[in-house]
Parts: sequence; structure tokens; C-alpha cells
Amino acid sequence: EVIYGSSGKAHTQIQQGAPYDLYFSADVAFPQDLIKGGFAASTEVIPYALGRIVLWSSSRDATKMTLASLADPKIAHVAIANPKHAPYGKRAEEALRASKLWEKIEPKLIYGENITQTAQFVQTGNAEVGILALSIVVAPELSSKGGYFLISDDLHEPLNQGFIILKRAENNKLAKQFANYMGSKDARAIMTRYGFVLPGEAVGK
Repeated sequence: EVIYGSSGKAHTQIQQGAPYDLYFSADVAFPQDLIKGGFAASTEVIPYALGRIVLWSSSRDATKMTLASLADPKIAHVAIANPKHAPYGKRAEEALRASKLWEKIEPKLIYGENITQTAQFVQTGNAEVGILALSIVVAPELSSKGGYFLISDDLHEPLNQGFIILKRAENNKLAKQFANYMGSKDARAIMTRYGFVLPGEAVGK
């Protein structure tokens, strides 16, 4: 059973006793903190991917856009995940600040609770453009509805993603099997298909 949500909120839920066995985070800082707090079954975060962020729109040709395009007065709403607890939102904010665009764009921003809800805002027209995860826009549901512009990873901190087996699953064989599977050839092929850069691989521009 998979529970979807922002990395930060799941981090809080685990600290409050949520009965999760594995925790996959878009920012390794969250599982690292849980290890320090004694919530993990191991002492190291297992890296599984490096995420990328993109501009995406269902109503405009995002392939011809850049971050500077978001300042266009015709664009009234831009969706990002909430930077307070969603790593993809935090990286979106970093990219806008690095591009000297934050003050211009901030009044237009609408915030999703997580990156999935952020994508829904753009799909439904509540925002003309969104800064989303590459993995979401290359999935079949969105890839047929619009192109994307890949934001340079030089503009933000890396989206180093990792997971841990939690304390309650310390003796759970199935949890350990799934953890091992994540490093397999089949799992890596799936992750690559959805736009993730994998541990040990170089980042493309």
C-alpha cells in the first residue's frame, strides 16, 4: 500500500507514529533526520534517484519557454509545490531566486500540497504553467498533453532522493526485499524511463 504526499509531511507523520515500513523522500535530508531521531532500521539513507524540475503547461508550448517567460503579464498563475515541506517546491523557489525572478513571480504563485497536486492545478487550468517534476510530465497522463522545458540544475540544490527502512519494519523480510529490488536492473530501467538520474550516473542538461 502506497501513501502519497510531500516528503516533509510524511517525515512529520512518521515522527508522530504513522505505521509506515519504508519512507521514500525527494530530499535525503528528511530521512537523515529520521535516522538521527532513531526512527530508522539502518544508519544510512539508500539513494535511489536525482530529481529534475521542469516548466510544464497544458495550454501553452512550454518547450519554447524559459523561467523568464513566467514574468509575462498574460500568465496570471504559476503553480509550484509548497516550499515549506515539498522538496520540488523548494528547488523551484531556489531556481526562481537564482534567476532573479522570485519577486516578480511570487505574487502569481499558487501552492500545491505536494508535486502531484501541483500538476493537477496546471492540468485543470487553475494555473497556466507549473514548475513540476520531470518524472510526472513524462508519465503517460501528462506527456500527451504538453511539452516541457528542463530547468538547469545549476539554478538549484540537487534533488538527491533516498529511502530508509523504518524501525517498525526492522524484521520485515518483504520490506528488505523491496529495498534490494530498488537497486536492480529492472527497477533502474523503470526509474530511467520516468526521467530520473540514477546514483552513479551523470546529469544531462
